[in-house]
Amino acid sequence: MHIRRSLNRWQINRPARIKLEGAEVFKECSIADINFKGLQIHLKSTLPQDTFLKLKIALSEDCLLDVEVWVVWYKKKMENNIYGLYFTKITDMDKEKIYRFVYQNFPQEVSKIWRQDFAEEKGGEKMEDRRIFARFKAKFPLRFIDLKANKEVRGLTQDICAKGICLQTEVELPAHTPLEMWLEIPDKGEPLYTRGEVVWSKKVEPDKCCCGVCLDKADLMGLSRVMKAI
Repeated sequence: MHIRRSLNRWQINRPARIKLEGAEVFKECSIADINFKGLQIHLKSTLPQDTFLKLKIALSEDCLLDVEVWVVWYKKKMENNIYGLYFTKITDMDKEKIYRFVYQNFPQEVSKIWRQDFAEEKGGEKMEDRRIFARFKAKFPLRFIDLKANKEVRGLTQDICAKGICLQTEVELPAHTPLEMWLEIPDKGEPLYTRGEVVWSKKVEPDKCCCGVCLDKADLMGLSRVMKAI
């Protein structure tokens, strides 16, 4: 199976059931989309946040997943609690269960991904967003050290996800520039420290530059602080 295919989200909008570790019964829910990295789930009850959750997810009577997840994002819509869950632990067997489930019940989703992969190989531009984590617009002050130039600079975040930051600064940072960063979140806590590398950079004004920074590792706890401060 082509590795890029695993990063697409299969839109299933399917009733399912989940059970938290220690719970006695399953709860009804609805899964909007799923892939090998996580899923979007809608349910009436709430889930604990800022902690790792062990879940059993029944996609059907004969498809049960046993995974560990982290709540990456949350929003309330009417009576539904909507969560973006990231799999922090999932076995290859459960990944295979997900693929078989989608292939058997939503073959059009699998076909759509194949067509998209083919279109991309042919130079197609309109592709599904393949980011594993949702991005959130957040303008927070940021100071960082350019480890190549050994220079401290200040900037402003434009959007943030658990694996990356888009920031605006007055200096142009070449791709592959390693950074140490301190994000000033307005929650009365200490600045959030993280490390990353510039993957793209472009001038948006004569004295302003936007950069995309990929973090060395996904910072789920840091994203939780950001979400609460937005």
